[in-house]
Amino acid sequence: MKFLSLSALLLLSGISFTKAQPVNKLNYVIKADSIKAHVQPTMYGIFFEDINMAADGGVYAELVKNRSFEFNDNLMGWAKQKKNGGNGTVTVVDRAKERPENPHYITLAVNTNSGYFGLSNEGFRGMGIKADETYNFSVFAHQHDITNPVKLAIELHDSTGVVIGRASLNPVGKEWKRYHVSFKATATTLKAQLYLWCSHKGSIDLDMVSLFPQHTWKNRPGGLRADLVQKLYDLHPGFLRFPGGCIVEGRDLANRYQWKKTIGDVDKRENIINRWNVEFKHRLTPDYYQTFGLGFMEYFMLAEDIGASPLPILNCGMACQYNTGQLVPLNQIDPYIQDALDLIEFANGSADTKWGRLRISLGHPKPFNLKLMGVGNEQWGEQYIERWKVFEKAIKQKYPYMQLVSSAGPDPSGPKFDYLNATLRGFNADILDEHYYRNPEWFLKNVKRYDDYDRKGSKIFAGEYAAQSGDIGSPKNKNNWECAMSEAAFMTGLERNADVVIMASYAPLLAKVDAWQWTPDLIWFDNLTSYGTPNYYVQQLYSVNKGTDVVPITLGGQAVTGQQGQFASAVLDKKTNELVIKVINTSKDKSTASFDITGVNGFKSEGLLTTLQSDDLDIQNSISKPEAIKPVTRNMKVSGKELSLELKPYSFNILRLKMAN
Repeated sequence: MKFLSLSALLLLSGISFTKAQPVNKLNYVIKADSIKAHVQPTMYGIFFEDINMAADGGVYAELVKNRSFEFNDNLMGWAKQKKNGGNGTVTVVDRAKERPENPHYITLAVNTNSGYFGLSNEGFRGMGIKADETYNFSVFAHQHDITNPVKLAIELHDSTGVVIGRASLNPVGKEWKRYHVSFKATATTLKAQLYLWCSHKGSIDLDMVSLFPQHTWKNRPGGLRADLVQKLYDLHPGFLRFPGGCIVEGRDLANRYQWKKTIGDVDKRENIINRWNVEFKHRLTPDYYQTFGLGFMEYFMLAEDIGASPLPILNCGMACQYNTGQLVPLNQIDPYIQDALDLIEFANGSADTKWGRLRISLGHPKPFNLKLMGVGNEQWGEQYIERWKVFEKAIKQKYPYMQLVSSAGPDPSGPKFDYLNATLRGFNADILDEHYYRNPEWFLKNVKRYDDYDRKGSKIFAGEYAAQSGDIGSPKNKNNWECAMSEAAFMTGLERNADVVIMASYAPLLAKVDAWQWTPDLIWFDNLTSYGTPNYYVQQLYSVNKGTDVVPITLGGQAVTGQQGQFASAVLDKKTNELVIKVINTSKDKSTASFDITGVNGFKSEGLLTTLQSDDLDIQNSISKPEAIKPVTRNMKVSGKELSLELKPYSFNILRLKMAN
């Protein structure tokens, strides 16, 4: 007879047992009456750059690509169409001498008395169209022969060719005039196309062919895509940095961002090629241009809408040093400095000033209260310092209240960083902009990065950072939970050192699922929908729980910087009279945390616990599964000044406690 083991007998009887998961017991101490630093309202913000089709084809709600025929291939995005025996020709007309900022339009000639001839537009990887939404079509046009005018018909076709919306227009007169018509769509489709049909033999000139949904952010005509701006608003950002990154510099100076060309009438804003168009061989994007429909006025209004302080970054006379590295000679840099001074006047000036008067004429009487400005993006070396000194002197002389953000280079360490860090601190620079794109391990190991920084020296802007699951800038990088969790852990170090770090922003912000150049990114979208990544939720949780004052939280008498896989910070929120505790458990084991809190008389009976957690470090959100991982909030009973909390493996936990006093 064979004797079975106890475990085998239990299995046969239907009873099983699993190996007990280890439990770490942690004893945290929080001194709630010992304020170590004040948290700035600008602490957590957002960095916007037109990369990954974030603006045209993204936040800017225009659906027509190459609407003014200004791409290098003037008809890129357009295709000739004919039906019912119609025929004709399309001619691109050059008027650069009369309109250098908008040098092209088309003449569309119909050669037949019957049928239809025209063009279709493919949009930005298609056009996202929603059933029952109203769409506003407009076009600048003038007839060649007013006695025999060409008529226009507008249609939306879904991906199978079915018409899902239509309207008609009858332009009159031989002078350029904007015509518009609105119509409803009858179906929802991800990749529609716009068809513009002409009928009646004759010729007509067309420019600025445009289609917008009626429901944009705040329902502004020609405005921004509502769902994407809502996601920005939901981050509750302290600042909005714009318009980039590397597009500020340009591949060369001719391709740099010039703010004065991005305001006023949209048909007078000069289009340029987007510098990300050809940057990455693995993601060439030849149809990526900048129309500047999202220009500086729109950026300032967006910042105002979402409650963020504006932080514009201006070119300092240097093209991207990874590309041409072109330089403006110091004796020719005055126009660049004047652009900076004029921008401050545009944002803050009264009706008695030239640029303040222009802002008012554009519909914004109140100043934008601009207090921050960046001088250059990611420059380095002596040539940057030479130009920085000239900018700093001119701006501070006229506007001493301006706080200037200065480049600390593209890396968080090394010769470039060391030189800039030492030199700019020697000049008492206001704010140094540090960037770090590194693997998750780097973020965990560098949580104490700012512990030993000079408390009285230059402040820090963590201006661009994101954990990379692979190589820096690799197309294989993922927005997975491991990366997001490492960022959450790192941010405890930013928060603990809020007397040094006054601003921080993840980058890049937005990416279109079928038109991106760089990964990872905070928010992904297609033509109809969008989703936040695990990294998005980390940023959001820090922002809405930033509090007002840092208090010490320790484990074993030390700041919580990785002991047993734990990272933590704590703040008071004097606006709500709450203590906010953030604890990240990066361990594979669950932990039981007890909190000994001094300096308070006690807490109300219930706290609020929010947890972002997954046992799968590789989990990601997607268009099809937008909430595969998301924060979960529940009430938690609190008794007296001591409490205990179970920390799940791989979890980011935030506990808000209402103080009794």
